[in-house]
Amino acid sequence: MSIEFNISNQYLRSNRKKGFVSFISGVSMIGLILGVMTLITVLSVMNGFHQELRERVLSAISHSYISEYGNHLSDWQTVQTTINQHTQVISSSPYIEKYALLNTASGAQGISVRGIIPKLEKQTSILLDKIKFGDSQLSKSDILIGSGLAAQLNATIGDKVTLLTPELSSSIIGIQPRFKRFTVSGIFDAGINEYDNNLAFIQLNQAQKLYSMKASVSGIRLKVDDLFQAKKITQEVVDTLDVDRFYGVDWTQQKANFIKALNLEKQMIGIILSLIIAVAAFNIVSMMVMVVTDKTADIAILRTLGMTPKRIVKIFFYQGLTIGVVGIIIGIIFGVLLSLNIESIVSGIESIIGFEFFPKDVFYINRFPSQIHLDDVINVAVGAFILVILASIYPAKRAGKVSIAKVLNHE
Repeated sequence: MSIEFNISNQYLRSNRKKGFVSFISGVSMIGLILGVMTLITVLSVMNGFHQELRERVLSAISHSYISEYGNHLSDWQTVQTTINQHTQVISSSPYIEKYALLNTASGAQGISVRGIIPKLEKQTSILLDKIKFGDSQLSKSDILIGSGLAAQLNATIGDKVTLLTPELSSSIIGIQPRFKRFTVSGIFDAGINEYDNNLAFIQLNQAQKLYSMKASVSGIRLKVDDLFQAKKITQEVVDTLDVDRFYGVDWTQQKANFIKALNLEKQMIGIILSLIIAVAAFNIVSMMVMVVTDKTADIAILRTLGMTPKRIVKIFFYQGLTIGVVGIIIGIIFGVLLSLNIESIVSGIESIIGFEFFPKDVFYINRFPSQIHLDDVINVAVGAFILVILASIYPAKRAGKVSIAKVLNHE
C-alpha cells in the first residue's frame, strides 16, 4: 500500500475531529448513498412493472401469427396442420379479425370483432380465461365482450346486441350493411384497456358469414415454446409453407411501439435520477476543496520533505475516491435490500397511514413489483464511480498547485 494512500486515510480519520469538514464529508457520502440507492430501487421497480405489463400483454395476444397476403387465408386447416408440425410450436388457432359497430339499447361503439374457435383460442391466449361474468362457451348467437365495453354500453349478461358490419348485402329493400343479433354470454376482464374496451368474440363460422369470407380466415395465431425466439420460429414456419404466399408477424413487431415506449421511459427516468448522483458528486468537489484549504500547511510541509506535486495530487485524489467508493458500495447494498423488500415495505406503510397507493378499482397493477437486473446495478455503480473520479480530479490538482512559499510566509 502506497504512502499516498496511507496519508489520505489519515486525513479521513483526522477530519472526524474537524466539525464542519466532517459534516460536509458525511453529507457528501449520504447524498451519494441516497442517489445510488434510489436509482437502483426505481430501476428495479420499473423492471417489475415492465415485466408485469409485458406478461399481461403477451399473454393476451399470440406470440405470432401467420397469414396469406391479402389477409384471406384459404384452406387454413392444411396450413394449420403444417404449422403444428414444427417442434417449437405449442399450439395454434385460426381467427378472423374485423371491425364492426356494436349497438345496444344504451348506445353504439366501434369495436374489433374476433371470430374464434373457443377450444383452440384458449390454447394461444388467456383472454377466455379472464371471464368476469358468464362463461366462455360460444353458441351460434353468443358474443363475449370486454368489461370496459360492457360498462360503456351498460350491457350485462343476457342482453341482446347487434353487430353492424361494413359488408353489404342485397335484399328486397335494397343494399344495406350486413348485421346480426347476438346475446351477451360472457364479459371478460383482461386488465388491458386495449382489449377490455374494444374487443368482442364470436364463433368463427358466424364471423365467416358476417364478413362473407366463406371458409377462409384472416390468419392463424401461434404460441411457441420460447417467447424470445418467436421471430425465428415464425420465419421457419413461413419457409416451410410458401414465402411468396404467406407472411408471419411476431409479438416484437405487433407491439414494437409499446416495447419502445417502455424502454424509453426507463432510460429517461434513469437519466433524471442520475442527477441525484451528479449533485452528490458536486458535493464531493466542494468538500474536497475545503479539505485542501484546511490542509495547505500539511501540503507545504510534505513538499519541503521532498514529496512531488504529483504525489500530493494522489493523496487528495485517493481521499475523494475513498469517500465515493464507500458511498457507492453502501448505496448498492441498501438499494438491493430495498428493492427486494419494496412490496412488504409499501404494504407496511399503507397499513400504517391507511391509504392505498394503487387502489384495485383504479389501477390494473395494484402492487409494487420489483425485479433486480445485474446490468442495471453495474451501470449505476460504474456511472457513479466515473462521476466520483471526475469530482476528485479538480480538488486534487488544486492541492498539487499549492504555493509552498506563500503558505510558509503566512504561517
